Amino acid sequence: MNTDHATIDHSKDIKNFVFEGKQKTTLLAFIVLGILCMAATFFIGEDGANRFWTNYLHNAVFFLGMSFVATFVLSAFMLAYAGWHVVMKRVWEAFMLFLPVGLIMMLVVIVGLWMHGHHLYHWSMDGIADPTSPNYDRILAGKVPFLNKYWYTFGTLIIVGIWTFFAYRLRALSLKEDAEGTTDYVIHQQMKKVAAIFLPIGAFTSAALVWQWVMSIDGHWYSTLFAWYATASWFVAMLALTILILIYLKSKGYYKAVTAEHLHDLGKYMFAFSVFWTYLWFSQFMLIWYGNNGEETVYFNLRRHNYTILYFGNLVLNFVLPFLILMRNDTKRKYGTLGFTAVIVFFGHWWDYFNMIKPGARLNAEHAHHAGDHGHDAAHGAADAAHGAAGHAAEHGADVVHAAGHAVEAGTEFAMGFTIPGLLELGTFLGFLAFFLYFVFSRLEKAALMPKNDPYMEESLHHHV
Repeated sequence: MNTDHATIDHSKDIKNFVFEGKQKTTLLAFIVLGILCMAATFFIGEDGANRFWTNYLHNAVFFLGMSFVATFVLSAFMLAYAGWHVVMKRVWEAFMLFLPVGLIMMLVVIVGLWMHGHHLYHWSMDGIADPTSPNYDRILAGKVPFLNKYWYTFGTLIIVGIWTFFAYRLRALSLKEDAEGTTDYVIHQQMKKVAAIFLPIGAFTSAALVWQWVMSIDGHWYSTLFAWYATASWFVAMLALTILILIYLKSKGYYKAVTAEHLHDLGKYMFAFSVFWTYLWFSQFMLIWYGNNGEETVYFNLRRHNYTILYFGNLVLNFVLPFLILMRNDTKRKYGTLGFTAVIVFFGHWWDYFNMIKPGARLNAEHAHHAGDHGHDAAHGAADAAHGAAGHAAEHGADVVHAAGHAVEAGTEFAMGFTIPGLLELGTFLGFLAFFLYFVFSRLEKAALMPKNDPYMEESLHHHV
């Protein structure tokens, strides 16, 4: 539907969102469901502990990444003199305030790393860089200066801490602008300076953390496109959740000034960056396929052969469906169609991170299990076949394509929670989502939904596609 701006009483939007008791109760119920599902993973199957840790890392990284991207996008839009989004920027501000909570969640992973409580990362095994150790790995030994628990710990603390500083600084200035803003726009200029400093810092440091948190799970594998790919996935997920929250808030009588014009632009971004994500997916795959280097092809070989539903489902959820639905112009203006697509895309990019994390983490756990049982024989275990075949083949002059093929020999058995998401994974996801929304709604209460003194407010109110 289209809305005539002349008929809108915008003053009704200059108010706080009220986080109602019913909403809190519903979200708390889903949070409890998530906790119960995570606890249950310890008792389901022989790999319960690994299932728990992979579920935890998966969701922690997913929601922390969205809060980072919200900070990055707000900064980029501010420096690009964008105005269309201003009427709804409080939602993204609430997203970015989740950063310190995300950091606390990652501290749990860090404690587990130091206490040897999980086997998420092959490079964290004792003796991995010691040639005399049965756990020695020639390829990972060369990456130890970056792939180690010290870099992982202090890199996470310092970098996410820096992101948090900039996010809270931007938020403080935004609230100050509400209270003290004038037509001189001095406070807005301060915000632009903060944003300009943050953008290059955020761009470079986010790549380092994505390599540590996610890419290093498949320790022998690497891709120069991976940071772009993972960040694009965060961004599209963040856009999808923004659309769903705005549609919900409008249904509750808030954000009357957010019209089909604004949602159309969000839909265009979701459509465009779904295509961009696919471009990155294909570019990463095509370059690795063309190079035919066993150390690289092992990543796709493993997923294509052993995790077929994950592999092809990823493309269907994140490209085929949003592309076909959102190609028409009017589907980006209909709340029902746009909301339905946003649900698919949001779940699809959660699925994407599942695909990035689960197969490699499963092999790492198998490797650790064989190392504990068989000592030196672990070098020839099933997990090592996937992670080390390419490196050993290069060392002995074997055909890299044949070596990469050994990757499909490990982890062939179906395992719920690894081969595909199970009910416990879905319950955990809903729990984390409810926790994220609880935090976001609690922050939306703290300020007027519309930043009345932003210099681009009028442009945003009268925005037309």
